[in-house]
Amino acid sequence: MRTYVLVPGSGGNGTIWASVQRELALRGQRSYAVDLPGHGSDARYSRAYQAPQDLMAWAAEPSSMTGVELAENVAHVVEIVRRVAEHGPVVLVGVSLGGVTISGVADQVPELLERIVYLSAWICTSLPSPVAYLAEPEAARSLVGGLGGFAVGAPEGVGRANYRTSDPDLLDALKAATMAEATDEQFLAAVNHLEPDESLAVMTADARVHPDRWGRVPRTYIRLLADRSLPVELQDRLIAEADAATPDNPFTVHDLDTSHMGFVLRAGEVADLLL
Repeated sequence: MRTYVLVPGSGGNGTIWASVQRELALRGQRSYAVDLPGHGSDARYSRAYQAPQDLMAWAAEPSSMTGVELAENVAHVVEIVRRVAEHGPVVLVGVSLGGVTISGVADQVPELLERIVYLSAWICTSLPSPVAYLAEPEAARSLVGGLGGFAVGAPEGVGRANYRTSDPDLLDALKAATMAEATDEQFLAAVNHLEPDESLAVMTADARVHPDRWGRVPRTYIRLLADRSLPVELQDRLIAEADAATPDNPFTVHDLDTSHMGFVLRAGEVADLLL
């Protein structure tokens, strides 16, 4: 039996995949949701982050994400893939920033992967990092640039976002960027699973793929057509550049008309596409 290894995006942990895992289980499939280093049970929360918040105190506190590099994420998932592959084929799936991790895994152990799947996820070919691509014309419709108001403090090498803010304008901006079609209740439920800290080194590392290794693995891209974080125009550029690098092994492309995080509300369709 194959196993789907599911990698989260920025500020995420394995719980982002819960609805998809339920649907895979109902179809008789096995899956493993990854907590990347510093995330999940290793995430560090502060009393100052709780209500009532003390943002000045929280801004000065250290982070479990300080010093976490992309190579550490890749090594963590490689070890998981090695263990899972002992029991059958592995399909490696990444969403958003998780794309740079699954690309690195495919570069290191292409022989252990049956397929890699990018769910509106970053795949860097001509430019080194997601941050570099966000400065390109295809990113013009992204609303991520308007979310600076979430930033709190500057722990060393870490981006810290206050997802527990009560500021209605900030929350509306985040919803528009990530989950516009959701109800407020659905959106807040999803946001409350996000972790506030993310390593800036992971976002800015040189994540360009190697066609002779990563390019050997069959791959799928699931475009999210209403995505305003990684807009579809940029998704299309990432797909086109990857296909140009390995013309004999192009992406298989599927579409879902949903937002960047809205896929969690369409888990049955995501599971069907993975199958």
